[in-house]
Amino acid sequence: MIGDAWLNYRMRWKRRRLLLRIWRKRKQLKCVADKTSQIAPNAILAFSTVRNEMLRLPHFLEYYRKLGVAHFLFVDNASDDGTAEYLAAQPDVSVWVADASYKLSRFGMDWLGWLQWQFGHGHWCLTVDADELLVYPYCDSRDLHALTRHLDEQSIPAFGAVMLDMYPKGPTISASYKAGDDPISVIPWFDSHGYRHKRHAVFDNHWIQGGVRDRMFFSEQPDRAPTLNKTPLVKWHWRNVYVTSTHHMLPRRLNRVFDWPEQDLLTGALLHTKFLPDIGIRSSEELDRKQHFENSALYGQYYEQLMTGPDLWTDASVMYMGWQQLETLGLMSQGSWS
Repeated sequence: MIGDAWLNYRMRWKRRRLLLRIWRKRKQLKCVADKTSQIAPNAILAFSTVRNEMLRLPHFLEYYRKLGVAHFLFVDNASDDGTAEYLAAQPDVSVWVADASYKLSRFGMDWLGWLQWQFGHGHWCLTVDADELLVYPYCDSRDLHALTRHLDEQSIPAFGAVMLDMYPKGPTISASYKAGDDPISVIPWFDSHGYRHKRHAVFDNHWIQGGVRDRMFFSEQPDRAPTLNKTPLVKWHWRNVYVTSTHHMLPRRLNRVFDWPEQDLLTGALLHTKFLPDIGIRSSEELDRKQHFENSALYGQYYEQLMTGPDLWTDASVMYMGWQQLETLGLMSQGSWS
């Protein structure tokens, strides 16, 4: 009991420190397109930090508009490919720019935290990267309003999704893709098995690892493999805060979104389109910038391998066929939603 009380006390102070940090980092943001007056009381909002994402953004916006996102709030981190200008021209997008360090902003979470604080309170908020496409049970026939209504009816404030790395058959840099196309038509393969999970002792969430990056690049150090559990969709309160990307957050009750292996909770998946043919160029840039990981030295070899355009496909790879397939494989669950 004393241990639980002490942990709760620590987490309350950690949340307050992060909120103070977010408040301070707000000065790094400059608004270039403010259309937030359009936000209706029941609007579903999407938040994202981007840099040089013109290849993915046309499909990204179309995809989430069809799912029911009413307004997008972007932070552009010093793009030089026209990303900020493109976003500012969109009728349902508000844009801020930040030239400061992505790494020192907690990988964009400080910047997005301020926008969520200001505009997200009371809304269902989707926080995703430009290379993440959310799928969930019945997403082909039910939009995000239907999903969030069900969550509201069940008094569930957060929705979990496992990140699935999608990849092509053959060298990653040899695939052909143009902006606006569905990336899954080009990189439709994923690892269907080999995922492991454990309970996080502090944040009380399922810590999930595995998949193709674990298999290809971290087999000798599996504990260092990328984290795949995410909580991308949350009924926002201004006191909420993401701690590390969207992997875990405070208050801790918002982390209880997975119950593997029981699968009684409704969950989804984020199709991760990192391995489009620009992966070699982007890896070279990130190797120089050292902005995407806390342990940049550890990931140096990882980026060097990605620059060569490796073939990630094996005979065990599975082609994506829809959410029903992911549920059959145990990678998502419809829970009580039928």
